Amino acid sequence: MDEKTRIKKDIVMFEENLQKIQQRGVDGEQNKIVELASQYYEDTKYYLEKKDYFTAFGCINYAHGLLDSVIKF
Repeated sequence: MDEKTRIKKDIVMFEENLQKIQQRGVDGEQNKIVELASQYYEDTKYYLEKKDYFTAFGCINYAHGLLDSVIKF
């Protein structure tokens, strides 16, 4: 799988996890983390468009990590 395809797959996974979190609801502190994750998600799309796959991959991975912290805690 090439870099662009992998990043697009991770974007879809992020969107699915974000929907799950939004359906469940979050408190104030968790909401701040979700907002930060969403900003990294937007950065991912920006860098993907610029074909900076290295930075895009880093952003989406960080976004996933932030969402994981909300899901697990």
